[in-house]
Amino acid sequence: MTAPLPIPWPPAAARRKRWLIGVSGGLDSMALMHLLKEASFRDVVVCHLDHGLRGRESAADARFVKRAAEKLGFSVEIAKIQLRKEMADGGQSLETAGRNARHRFFAACASIHRCKRLLQAHNLDEQAETVLWNLMRGSHGCRGMREVSGLEMGGMRMEIHRPLLGIRKAELQAWMEERKLKWREDASNRVNDVARNRIRNEALPLLAEIAKRDIAPLLARSAEADGDHREVMDWALAKAEVLDPQGRLHLGVLRELPPALRIHAIAGFLKTQGIRDISGSLLANCAAMLDPASPASVNLAGGRRLRRRAGRFFIG
Repeated sequence: MTAPLPIPWPPAAARRKRWLIGVSGGLDSMALMHLLKEASFRDVVVCHLDHGLRGRESAADARFVKRAAEKLGFSVEIAKIQLRKEMADGGQSLETAGRNARHRFFAACASIHRCKRLLQAHNLDEQAETVLWNLMRGSHGCRGMREVSGLEMGGMRMEIHRPLLGIRKAELQAWMEERKLKWREDASNRVNDVARNRIRNEALPLLAEIAKRDIAPLLARSAEADGDHREVMDWALAKAEVLDPQGRLHLGVLRELPPALRIHAIAGFLKTQGIRDISGSLLANCAAMLDPASPASVNLAGGRRLRRRAGRFFIG
């Protein structure tokens, strides 16, 4: 008999509220859906997006999720897109196009059901992949996912909950197998044609072999420590009052801050302005603008720019 999974569920009153949950049909999301039922969540909307990448298999995933959700008494929202066409039309990578499509879908579900709380089934192993991937991309710190966070999705501010973030995939599989519960296997996860798959299937096993230990928990703990550090930095920034009444960064205040806090202030400002892919090198270039002799603008993603004028930083 497997031990109960240590999940940080919300209080009983919150479980009676409406929740959205993203369910692909894979092990993690199916486990989370069944766990919601066991934990007496009453008003759940299961959201499944068929990306149209695997033909009949994708359609079978959607049918499987629909049947399983309805059997548990949950509402279901299913939509289908042609992701490869969206990639071609937008000139985006598979991962970026897929993420944007899911965000639009979840925002649509949130609007239909008047619920901005979304449960996602990311686990500890995926947290380790995320930390490693972000480090490889030059992110600012050991960035990982948080159990609860706010995220812009399709123009809507969503409240994201990841209750499985401290649980290993193997634990979820043991829990599902003990209860003879089913899930769908996506064969594309074993094909090393995208960066995240290579991290999962090649990089992490190789690093574990070199270190002679399981490194996933170490990477996950690094993300927790980074999150704690950012909370302290956020508290310090609130005391410093770096924003002016118009929501611009006050350069006089920024120059008085320690360098690390200065960088954190700029990173937070860019994030609140909807800037993605904030790398360490980008933040260094932005911080260099504090020197009046430096160029008065820095290019940002999406054709936007961070500008310096009249003692302020702003996005233009």
